[in-house]
Amino acid sequence: MEQRHLGRTGLRVSRIGLGTLTWGRDTDEHDAAELLKVFWEAGGTLVDTADVYGDGEAEYVLGQLIEGLVPRRDLVISTKAGSVPDPDRRFDGSRGHLLSALDASLARLGTDYVDLWQVHAFDPHTPLEETLQALDLAISTGRARYAGVSNFCGWQLAKAATWQLSAPGPRTRIASTQMEYSLLQRGVEREVLPAALDLGVGLLPSSPLGRGVLTGKYRNGTPVGSRGASEHLAPFVAPYLDGTASGIVDAVQTAADGLAVAPLQVALAWIRDRPGVAAPIVGARNAQQLTAALSVETLSLPDEICRALDDVSAPVHHYPDQDWSTL
Repeated sequence: MEQRHLGRTGLRVSRIGLGTLTWGRDTDEHDAAELLKVFWEAGGTLVDTADVYGDGEAEYVLGQLIEGLVPRRDLVISTKAGSVPDPDRRFDGSRGHLLSALDASLARLGTDYVDLWQVHAFDPHTPLEETLQALDLAISTGRARYAGVSNFCGWQLAKAATWQLSAPGPRTRIASTQMEYSLLQRGVEREVLPAALDLGVGLLPSSPLGRGVLTGKYRNGTPVGSRGASEHLAPFVAPYLDGTASGIVDAVQTAADGLAVAPLQVALAWIRDRPGVAAPIVGARNAQQLTAALSVETLSLPDEICRALDDVSAPVHHYPDQDWSTL
């Protein structure tokens, strides 16, 4: 699999990443082992997790598979910290919480360091400088090799990345931002992506298949056993089962028919090759789904199909996202 630099850093990652959102909950250790082995054998390196996935079980399962199944040196392990199960405060970006969470992650993963450590979300109750200091400390103590953020809007990302580039003292560059991005969700193109491109931050799209909807599996209803039929994941899928999404899914299917490939491959190739994208994170349920996703490695969409998909999924951008002098 082709490797790409993550933002303006020396870290190289496979241009498709493996997500672990369901590991330890819907995906047991046996299935996780099969997924990781298929991914590794295809040349995949970037494995993405978080301390809250499965209440820590995702990290634990991944940790059990490292070395015994796949050499640690062959993986780029990314995890996140900052989300908390507190209805009054969903995110905690304080230095104390973040560094304690990182230590707990390392213990579950059974490793001395993570390759990429990301702040899971912006915490409006903690000074951003304090949150960023936690990243610097993680790097300086060797517990993380690179640092990033996740779910930061445009101004938050720009402020964080600029602070790290300009503040006095040894600072670590923001290498990445992980955001939902797909043909069904192009909101990052308004401000996040321009900021990332300007500041040399690599974009890691989550839910690149529109929470599974872009595969076309929901065109004729909700299949039994799908995430849309799952009690705890159905609300996650539901927003993309509307008429607007249906038109985009139909366009993807038309493109897939014309190229004699699967809709999944079309949707994934489109997002993989967008400007600024380092590696879409794919959360497959089983090895068969993952193998289908990894087959996109040999596919590059023709320009006319990319333009058609761009047009049918184009988000509405008005003032001030476009040149206001022309409006």
